[in-house]
Amino acid sequence: MKITDKITSQITPNPFFTFEFFPPRTDQGFENLISRISRLCILNPLAVSITWGAGGSTRERSLELTSLTQLEYGVDTVLHITCTNMERGSVNDALQAAKANKIQNILALRGDPPRGKEEWIPIDPNFQHAIDLVKFVRSTPEFSGHFCVGVAAYPDGHPDSHLDPDTELNYLKEKVDAGADFIVTQLFYDVDRFLEWVKMVRAKGITVPIIPGIMPIQTYSSFLRLVKLCGIRVPQYVMDALAPISHDDQLVKDYGIKLAAEMIERITKQNVVPCFHFCTLNLEKSVQRVLEILGWTGTTSPLHNRLIAETAGNVIHPPASVDGTEFMVTPITATNTAAFGLASLPASETEAGRGELNNAASWDEFPNGRFGDYKSPAFGDQDRWGGPAMRNDEVSQWRHPKTLDDLTQLFLDHLHSRIATTPFSQTALSPESILILGHLEKLTKRGWWTVGSQPAVDSASSADEVFGWGPRSGYVFQKGFVEFFCTVEDVDAIERRVEERGEGWVHWFAGDVKVR
Repeated sequence: MKITDKITSQITPNPFFTFEFFPPRTDQGFENLISRISRLCILNPLAVSITWGAGGSTRERSLELTSLTQLEYGVDTVLHITCTNMERGSVNDALQAAKANKIQNILALRGDPPRGKEEWIPIDPNFQHAIDLVKFVRSTPEFSGHFCVGVAAYPDGHPDSHLDPDTELNYLKEKVDAGADFIVTQLFYDVDRFLEWVKMVRAKGITVPIIPGIMPIQTYSSFLRLVKLCGIRVPQYVMDALAPISHDDQLVKDYGIKLAAEMIERITKQNVVPCFHFCTLNLEKSVQRVLEILGWTGTTSPLHNRLIAETAGNVIHPPASVDGTEFMVTPITATNTAAFGLASLPASETEAGRGELNNAASWDEFPNGRFGDYKSPAFGDQDRWGGPAMRNDEVSQWRHPKTLDDLTQLFLDHLHSRIATTPFSQTALSPESILILGHLEKLTKRGWWTVGSQPAVDSASSADEVFGWGPRSGYVFQKGFVEFFCTVEDVDAIERRVEERGEGWVHWFAGDVKVR
């Protein structure tokens, strides 16, 4: 069903809400995301949305996810489609595949530059902006009446644009006049600015539903990264609240939940939006807790014993006049309902046992160290629409190295914080690296360009400002390591030196472009 039809035809005491997911980077993450989506769908979202990698880089996984959510779970699904690396044929194929999966809602986006590119350059002059996708849908009889089309808007201004707010709103109106049915905003944290922006939108004569994007803060580092990536204006009181707790992942997450709930409550009281769009980052506990605080998760119905049956089979069915769902349930629904019930139990006063109780929903709520877990649906840093995170200014600061000496200087500049990233390190050097900075510098100067490292840590507090991560009352243990580029000859020399002096304490492995 089209989102706009659902909004206008259904009456609820609270605003609607949607969940956004992105295709995980690993097979294990994909499998784990499927069960996560099924649990969140129990909360009865208006729809779920699935992102689309630049140039269709996640095309198959995106379509597979939409098929599962739309056809198997029966949840209306919004498929993101971008212009990046897309031409008429690929756009047409994507829309046909979405239609075949019974998808009736799409979010038309220009998209970000492909990974490693400084500028956004279209490969088809017919698809340079989101409005071109909107016009294509509305001008194609096969799609015109089938799809409900959404477009993006930016209350804090487009991060890649220097246009004034009025000009940006004129472009937004052009997208709506071309046939867009609803608007999903970029995430934001300044409610006052958002409410003023809504007034400006309406003053332009734009009447379609506005759905604000809400992203509960998950970790301090990811928050700072996304704020920079998306050009978001953050109120000073938010930064002041985060500053003293930035080293405590649990407190940051708790504050993010509280802040998101307060933002939604303020906006809801103004009665200016019908729905909220949760950017989940493929995590579930934060958005679930926000909805619980708001009282939007509904109440639990009286429980009755029900028969678990895979198919109709040889079972005695209730008469046609009786709702069979009161008596029967499929195995997957029974499993997910039980998991959701456990995950929804109130936490105890202490942290003890909490991880076991909420294991199905929250096992990866905190990163396993700084590198994450490849089995997690949330593995990897993301951009504002679910792709790999990288800004144009990060690419430009690398200065197009042409010689080995240029590359060595690039990596040295990163070690000394003269540049924030390298093509292989997407964040600035962590504070703990100061302990081994001399060693990293020595390696880099001899042409062993370091891309990842950490000092050894023995039972530091999880609340430690430098080494700490994850929930409170924990301890951090980590082995020292360094990852770097070097020649084959250097690998042979390292192997000999480890055999001679390693004494069983040093382990190493190496790989080349051929994965040998």
